[in-house]
Amino acid sequence: MLLIRNLLLLFFLFVSELIFAQVRISSWNLQNFGKTKSESEINFVANVLNEFDVVALQEIVAGSGGIQAVAKLADALNRKGAKWEYVVSDPTQSTPYASERYAYLWKPGRVEKTGNGWLDQHFKNKIDREPFMADFCYENKSFTLVNFHAIPKKKQPETEIKYFKFLPNIYPEKDLIFLGDFNVPQNHTVFNPLRKAGYLPILVNQKTTMKMECKGNECLASEYDNIFFNSKDLKLLDFGVILIYKSFPDMKAVRRISDHIPVWAEFEFALSR
Repeated sequence: MLLIRNLLLLFFLFVSELIFAQVRISSWNLQNFGKTKSESEINFVANVLNEFDVVALQEIVAGSGGIQAVAKLADALNRKGAKWEYVVSDPTQSTPYASERYAYLWKPGRVEKTGNGWLDQHFKNKIDREPFMADFCYENKSFTLVNFHAIPKKKQPETEIKYFKFLPNIYPEKDLIFLGDFNVPQNHTVFNPLRKAGYLPILVNQKTTMKMECKGNECLASEYDNIFFNSKDLKLLDFGVILIYKSFPDMKAVRRISDHIPVWAEFEFALSR
């Protein structure tokens, strides 16, 4: 009995030295996000994203209009009560017609971005739009986002995604979170190596792209967007999608914002006192 009591005491002492924090992360393909987006459209995006701590965006226009649109989005977010910061990637090194930028926005009062983000170059000759990676930190817990927009389904995005299985070994010291628009569903066999390594999708059988027109109550088309996390290191508390089309009179109106809906996850981090 004494041994059991001592073990329990040690356990509770250990737990008392830990605190747990939640970080809310969102990913959204904003479909040609650039100078064509109006002030009201950017403000709508800001209203959607304001509840999160870190946001990863895909399909930012490669030209200067993309950078300006992200700056306007950050400004709109800053007017909603919390301070936001942002970073926009260089254009991806694909052919000019497919080149894009990525972006991250975050609340510095909640998380800290550490170092500079980078377009990963390990497979630049194999991947059209190389992923944009960035390190973030909450208190003493670091995590690395891998922001990605795959080539269209007709071009076989699995031929790019298959290289992601190497990234955990390339960055063994980093806690990777893969997120973005993969243009294939989470049950595709290309994700099997990541699954075997402990990386699980937050969404299963959840469509994230929007139809041109709703058919009855069915307005979504394909399950392309997702977030893959290391289930050995992170605890998934909550997750979901935001059905933005419910805020618009028809699909034509909402698709001026994007043809994708945002996906999100809330993770729990154990932090030492």
